[in-house]
This record gives sequence, C-alpha cells and structure tokens, in this order.
Amino acid sequence: MSASYSQKWDLISLLPHPSTPEFQTLFAKYREDLDRLAKQSDHLPAVGGAGASVSFWVEFLTEYERVETRSIDLRALIGCYAAEDANNKSYQQLEATLSALDPQRERVSTNIDFALKAAGDADFTQFVAAHPALQKVEYFLKSHRKNAAFRLPKEQELLAADLAVDGIHAWGRLYDRLSGELRITVMEQGDLVEKSVGQVRFDMPDRFNRENNFYAADKAWGKIEDSCADALNHLSGTRLAIYRRLGVQDHLDLPLRHNRMTRETLNAMWNAISKRKGMLLKYCEKKAAALGVKQLSWFDQSAPYPVAKTPGKSEEIPYDEAISHIVRTFTGFSPDFGDFAKMAAEQRWVEGENRSGKRQGGFCTGFPGKGESRIFMTYTNSEDSMSTLAHELGHAYHSWVLRDQPLVLQDYPMNLAETASTFAECVLAEERLAQSESPDEQIGLLDNMLSDAMAFLMNIHCRFIFENNFHAERANGEVSASRLSELMVAAQREAYCGALADDGYNGRFWVSKLHFYISGLPFYNFPYTFGYLLSLGAYALANEAGGKADNFPQKYRQLLVATGCRDAEEAVQSTLGYDLTTADFWNKSLDVVESRVNRFLKLVEAKK
Repeated sequence: MSASYSQKWDLISLLPHPSTPEFQTLFAKYREDLDRLAKQSDHLPAVGGAGASVSFWVEFLTEYERVETRSIDLRALIGCYAAEDANNKSYQQLEATLSALDPQRERVSTNIDFALKAAGDADFTQFVAAHPALQKVEYFLKSHRKNAAFRLPKEQELLAADLAVDGIHAWGRLYDRLSGELRITVMEQGDLVEKSVGQVRFDMPDRFNRENNFYAADKAWGKIEDSCADALNHLSGTRLAIYRRLGVQDHLDLPLRHNRMTRETLNAMWNAISKRKGMLLKYCEKKAAALGVKQLSWFDQSAPYPVAKTPGKSEEIPYDEAISHIVRTFTGFSPDFGDFAKMAAEQRWVEGENRSGKRQGGFCTGFPGKGESRIFMTYTNSEDSMSTLAHELGHAYHSWVLRDQPLVLQDYPMNLAETASTFAECVLAEERLAQSESPDEQIGLLDNMLSDAMAFLMNIHCRFIFENNFHAERANGEVSASRLSELMVAAQREAYCGALADDGYNGRFWVSKLHFYISGLPFYNFPYTFGYLLSLGAYALANEAGGKADNFPQKYRQLLVATGCRDAEEAVQSTLGYDLTTADFWNKSLDVVESRVNRFLKLVEAKK
C-alpha cells in the first residue's frame, strides 16, 4: 500500500503560533536584538589595521547571522500563515509590523556596505586574510562591496528605507490584499460558484470551459485594474526615482546585480532564444489544429493536447500518487534527492489543500533556524499541479543542500534558485516520458514539456518586454490602465512570434500576474527563463556520454552550493565548465527543446 500524506503543512513545530504569548515574547526579543545590532552597526570600525578591528567584525558578523536567522524565520512563518488564510487581518497586520522593521535591517546592511566600500583593495585583502571566519565568508564581504555601488549617500539610503515601509512595500502588500480577496464567479456543474484566484483552472480539455473561465477571470481582474495600475505605477516610480539618483545605466542594472549576473549573459540568453524559438511555431500549429481552431488563444496554452486516453487510467493524479511518483523519480536521479522529497512529504512541509481563502500561486520558503523549508500551493489533482509540486521541492532541496553553510552563504539569487526548481521538473518530465510506452501518452507528455517551453521562452519573454517598455514609458509619467494593457498586448505579439490569434491575447495579464508587484525584487521574470535553460543544459550534460558515470549528481550538488558563494557566471564555469556570456551553453539547452519539438511532430504525424 502507498503511504498517505497530509496536504496540510506543519508550522507549529517551527515556531509558536502568532496568537500565543510565546510568540509575542519571541517577537519582542527579536525586535530588541535587531535594534541593538542596528546601533552596533553604526560604529563598525574601518576595515584593515589593528587586530581589534578584526575581532570586532568577527563578533559583529556572528551576531548578524543570529539575528538575521531569526528575522528570516519570523518572516517565513507569518508569510505562511498569511498565505493559507488570505483574509486574516491579524496576519496582515503582522506582515505590516515586520515590514516596519525593514528600515532597521536595511540600516545594518547599509552600514556593512559603506564600511566595506570605504576600504582600499589592499586593506580589504589584508582584513579578510586576518581571520578564518572572515575568509570563510569572503564572498559575502565582496558582494557587499559591490552592492555599495547601488547605494544612495548613507543618510538618503536610510531615509529611503524608512519611506519604503509605507511606500513601495505598502503598494506590494496592497496588491496581495486585493488579489487575495478577489473572487471569480465561474460555472460549475450548472451552478455559479465563487472561487479564489488560485482555484480557477485553465487546463481543462473542454475549450468552452476554458474560455468561460478566462473571461470570468478577466472580468473580475477588470474590477480592480485601476487600483492595480496605481500600485504598479508607484512601485516602478519609486525605483526609477532612486535609479536617477544612483546614475545607473538603466532600470536593468539593479535587477542584474540582484541576480549576480552580467548584462552580457542576459543578452546572450535572449539573443539565443529570439533566434531559435520560432521552432515552437510548428508545435503551436499542430496543437491549434488538434483543438479545432486556426490559431491558439491565450487560454489554450495550458490545454491538454487531445489524445486517446489509456483505458481504465484516470486523468487525475491524487496527491499521494504525485508524491510517490516524485520520490521514485528523484531517487532515480539521486538517492539523496529522493530521500529528501520523501522526508519533506512525511514531515508535512507541504500545504497543498484545495480550498477557498488561500492566496494564489505557490512558493517555497526557508526556515534557516530549523534547517527546514515549507511549500505553499493549491494541489488540484492535475499534471500541472504535480509539476508545480516537483518545482517547489526542487527549491526546498536547494536550501537543504546549503543548510550547513554559514547563513550568509545560503542566500542565492533568483535566477540560480529557479535552476534547482526547473531541474526537478525536468527530471520528473523526462522520467515519465521514458517510462511511457503509449504514443498517445508520449504526445501528452511532450505537449506538457512544450507548453512549459512556451511559458519560459514566450510568456516570460513577453513579461520582460512589457516590463522593460513600461519602465521606459513610466520615466515620463504615470501610465494608465488602458495603456498598460496596450503595452502588454504589444509585448505578447512580439514574444509569441505570431503563435496566437489576433483576438487571442490577454491585455490584463499585467493585472493578474503577481510577479509584477513583488516590491523587494524588480524584474521578477528573466530569472525564470535563465533557470529553465540552465536546468535543461545541466540535464543535457547529465545525459551526455559519461555524464552519469562521471557522478553528475555530485556535480549538481556542487553547482547548488556554488550558488551561495559565486556569481552566476562563475558558479556555472566552476562546476559545469561553460561560459554563459556566449551562445554555446544556451544553444545546448535550446537543442533539448528542439529535440522535443521534433519528437512531438514525428509522433503526431505517425498518427495520421
């Protein structure tokens, strides 16, 4: 018999419930410790020189890690409770209270940046060499020196952090509240039913239902588009105001620094994609014909390719079955990976229950104080949900591999974070394809893979184009909701290379896509495509002659560890041996996509 896994996560074993006196005591102690650390950071001694300076820094960084660990744990906990109960005002208030402490954290980070920036190269080198504890976190210290280039003068930086609580971060929280409270009225078995955003599906076989759900959702999002336009304008406007004072090249400089990658790498990736993603058009044409339309519409992207079903085999994938399949698949790549996934399910790290009142989307959040993670999603018994579960478990595994590193070397940028998650999806998808003997089932699996390729190479490209153009236009003043929709359609036309029907675009995608409203991370788009292609390239290397014999799973772990202590280019070069600023690696990844397109077309043609 297969195991039965709970779809409700365990949060109580991590920290006390927010309603308890124990939590209040814990929170008060954290606030006190953070305040003391912030004051201490105001008096960081100059880097280099006397041994007393080195001792002070070693003690300070030890305390910094302790306080920051508690900060991350508390934020993760409140975020989890707020996600599972989107309408709970007390959780929303706690999120706001934690956000109000951000200026103190920013004060510490700012003081570290400026203290390290002030040192000359020789003094800095001597300083790091003076103590093993500093040598161990050298990358962290070097990163802060680089980050200082994106800082305003110190007093302005601290003021900006204070203003951000009721400014940029408040706009992000407003969107979370609006989207969390939004209800979409859909038809279900003859009745009108109100559902949360995350419960509305667009992956059903019946096109009539998909289309109705799309327009029902579009109507609901339309009711809040003006408020969302305000939020988006003020998020971008705040960033642009800061960028002007920094004198950066443009609005991409800071996102690139956040992702520890160069503009050369970003351009090499998008150029390779733009040259080759036309290979997806034949797939789109075949899928449109199979769905009975001339061209796909937006709501057709997640639709399953119509194939004959295996007799007696249910289209639904229950949660227990998904967990068992993921564990078995991950184990096939690496026993360590499989053991981890099994442990996460057994110890209730996952919140997957399909119920009303939850926030949309999915995420994985870490609790470094416990060396654990928690995964949030709404599991809908679909192949897409199983893929999302594998994706989030990939994130959790990434944190698990890094758990014994110093806290400051457990932090990795989003582009490298998405590598672990999409690699996990790739392992799952390829194993399912390899085990399938039915041509129809293989077509269905390849359809899922190519639907993902459309998402990463077209959908996310359109998000990047939209956000890039929006920032350029926002520099001249606020952009109306209707203009934002025009920019979105234009971006979709460019990114999809004519794959969608003229009337098949989604102008309000900028309203419904929460990634545009994340206040802490600008341009929450290209890192997904980076991670997708990096994971495909890594998977291709794993399957090349001698790849697995050369202990690739261990190389993969080394790559994950390198994400916390290397810039993106160096992390890949030092573990996989490729230069990301050239087209070679990206083309290796795109070769995998093209091979899937060709296999799909061959199977479809064989059925005629």
